[in-house]
Amino acid sequence: METKKKLGEILIKDRLITTEQLGEALELQKLFPEQTIGQLLCRLEFINEVDLGYILEQKGSRQELRQILVRKKFLAEEAVQEAVELSSKERIPLPRMLLKLQLLDEEGIAQALALQYDLPCVHLDSITIDEGMNRYICASYAQKRRIIPVSKIGNTLTLAMATPLDLDEIKELSSSLRLKVIPVVASESEILLAQQRLYKGVPAAPTRLESELEDIPDSIVEILSEGGDEPEIDEEVTRVTERDSILVKLVNKIIFDAYQQNASDIHIEPAMGREDVIVRIRIDGRCKLYQKIPYKYKYALASRIKIMAELDIAERRKPQDGKINFRNFGPADLELRVATMPTVGHLEDVVIRLLRDEKARPLENLGLSPRDRKELEGALVQPYGMILVVGPTGSGKTTTLHSGIALINRSDIKIWTVEDPVEITQKGLRQVQINTKIGLNFATVIRSFLRLDPDVIMVGEMRDQETADIAVEASLTGHLVLSTLHTNSAPETVSRLLEMGLDPYSFSDSLLCILAQRLARALCEECQETYLPSDLEVAEIMETFGEGSLDKLGIAQGELRLSRAAGCNRCLNTGYRGRIGLYELLVCTEEIKSLVKKRSPSDLIRCQALAQGMRTLKQDGLLKVFQGITDIHEVRRVCIR
Repeated sequence: METKKKLGEILIKDRLITTEQLGEALELQKLFPEQTIGQLLCRLEFINEVDLGYILEQKGSRQELRQILVRKKFLAEEAVQEAVELSSKERIPLPRMLLKLQLLDEEGIAQALALQYDLPCVHLDSITIDEGMNRYICASYAQKRRIIPVSKIGNTLTLAMATPLDLDEIKELSSSLRLKVIPVVASESEILLAQQRLYKGVPAAPTRLESELEDIPDSIVEILSEGGDEPEIDEEVTRVTERDSILVKLVNKIIFDAYQQNASDIHIEPAMGREDVIVRIRIDGRCKLYQKIPYKYKYALASRIKIMAELDIAERRKPQDGKINFRNFGPADLELRVATMPTVGHLEDVVIRLLRDEKARPLENLGLSPRDRKELEGALVQPYGMILVVGPTGSGKTTTLHSGIALINRSDIKIWTVEDPVEITQKGLRQVQINTKIGLNFATVIRSFLRLDPDVIMVGEMRDQETADIAVEASLTGHLVLSTLHTNSAPETVSRLLEMGLDPYSFSDSLLCILAQRLARALCEECQETYLPSDLEVAEIMETFGEGSLDKLGIAQGELRLSRAAGCNRCLNTGYRGRIGLYELLVCTEEIKSLVKKRSPSDLIRCQALAQGMRTLKQDGLLKVFQGITDIHEVRRVCIR
């Protein structure tokens, strides 16, 4: 009843329904108790499904699937909890895990998803779909999204979906089709069978969104073949302009392919003379060759990207920074950060960072050990103090901070963040992006935060003494401060900040904990091989990680099993897919504070932290090697100690 009342109050407050309409829906629910109040409001046409979805997303009122499974008695709480844990561990969606464990069939999952999204659940076996429906959604898009058009009445198109599409994508479909799209839920197997019947003959007319996808050619070789032969003289290179149609396709294809492969960065590296332009992309922290582009594009490539980023194409003597909203140029809703750098031969390197619309990940999904997670969660609920997350660029520090903030993000806590750039957004946060061109830097913003009655302040990075001093001051005046720093390990962070000029007494009193981290590539779950290590490998592990490592982890040498990369189509034959965090958490106890006040060297601080239960980065990596999550080569690659 509390959930019904909350939803009703939200809709009435936003003037989407009246009190009388809510009362009518509640009365109807007595006749149809299996339906949610949201479904009945849509059934009575007091509100449509898409508007209801938007209000639930904005208010954070949508129930989690696991809550529905327990509340509606689909499954026992213990079974749901087991499925949730395995889903998190194996990084696959909860519905897929329920099917894999045979806890629920497809029909049950469809009914649960319908309840979660307040949508009708339909059986396609009992519906005759007109053959003309295939002109609204093309076969390739329908198969990719697991959807199918069911019926069209007037200006309304009903779409059946195995998993409800993102609300923005439904809005985009409505706009491109010029129809009101009403989503319903059906089982995936029924949708696939219906697709086979509907799309066996006539191809569908693509929507605008689908047309954009078709504008991206299947192969970059196909684009380059349109560009003709290589120029015979070097001067002809300048005839390729930044607005050439082949070049436009080429740049869009490079960006879209990087996006499809979950790359984080694109590196465009022209060379002097007649050598090809090298394009590399960074996936899971490792660069790999994407394509060699003919040298005739070496000037025009950079110019085209600078035009997209609204930079000065005539200026090639100094670095420039900009950003691109790729939605204006291609089919992916993606923000790009562009940096150019002049190189020898009057050329320019370009690096493009792909910023997806990331959401905060649950803290329990980051791979922290039980001890580290417990200590970190304990620090996050403190009323004031400082929490630092340290590591090199691209080691996942911001992701960890936002996961921590998500744990304490409630309506009774005011949280401000200052970042460069803002990559992850959360409801309830007030987020500021710095702009050094107008003097809006970290120190300036933090000073302003202190006049805005915050409870928690997140600082994207401590780059200088001024920022560090203000952050320490804020943590000592009743605020919880979270920040990042570029250091190699947790103990070395203390020495680094003291060398910056921080007062050791103020710093030690404010510090709660320091979390150092790295990202190592995770083994592909589809193709990884488990094997019994040889005596030589075990000896090598002991040499690397120290004698007694296995004993400390409670593992007998004869029981030791390792995993290694094999390679398959899913991981592009690399043997790795995704990344996992390696962590080192230093908790600032009274003994550590005493060492900080004495300006003790980092080695002494490390010894004291180890005596208190800290696990080093390599030790944490070793544990994940024994768990079959990564391999020894990755741990050695990313860890110094």
